[in-house]
Amino acid sequence: MTVDLFSVESKVVCISGSSRGLGKAIARAFAERGAKVIISGWDGAELAATKREFDANGLLVESLVFDARVQADCARLVTAALDSHGTLDVMICNAGTDIIKPAEQYEEAEWDAILETNLRGYYFCARYAARHMLQIGRGSIIMTSSIAGSAGIPGLAPYASSKGGINQLVRTMAVEWAQRGVRVNAVAPGYIENIMAGVKFDQSDPYQQRVLTFTPMGRRGAVEEFIGAYLYLASNASSYVTGEILYVDGGFHAA
Repeated sequence: MTVDLFSVESKVVCISGSSRGLGKAIARAFAERGAKVIISGWDGAELAATKREFDANGLLVESLVFDARVQADCARLVTAALDSHGTLDVMICNAGTDIIKPAEQYEEAEWDAILETNLRGYYFCARYAARHMLQIGRGSIIMTSSIAGSAGIPGLAPYASSKGGINQLVRTMAVEWAQRGVRVNAVAPGYIENIMAGVKFDQSDPYQQRVLTFTPMGRRGAVEEFIGAYLYLASNASSYVTGEILYVDGGFHAA
């Protein structure tokens, strides 16, 4: 009998920031493939609507109102998985926010909100997940990075700083835990059709026009085009992969 290396069936998966956009698409993909999924988000009404949508389609997931900036919420997300299923196989750190403006114009509160959500929140979700995973000697932690973590893109000073920090967090945790059964990797999306919370979209804005100019494929990626990377890094197909930043960006990183 051939074993499906890419299977995520019965894996317990927590996803921070999964009530909308990319996180919601990731959650759907795992649930459709038989994983036991805990979704989360800071907007309780939006999260409840997402859960109802999943339930209506026969995708039974658990949900938890969650703020990535609050350390106790990061702990509660992991605890929810352990209370329900007794274990946690995959932690996907995906909650994120952004504000696009020139670097000299950010206010202190704006900087703090972005770094606290995108970097500090990732650290604490990963830390609490790893404490369990290290005890059982296995687990996969996946963080959502960005092309902005390794390329200079105007208008993204704090966001880019947070994503560059994520890349180094991934590498550091990966080498620390490599011999203890816990793998840590990141997916670095390029431009996505989904627009995250905090971002105002204007197609005529020069920032938005950069998408077509600097992405070799000449378009944004649909959210469904990014989920394969997460499924791969969560599965046994990537059992010898750790400390990697996997770019899914229509060729942006190669150009």
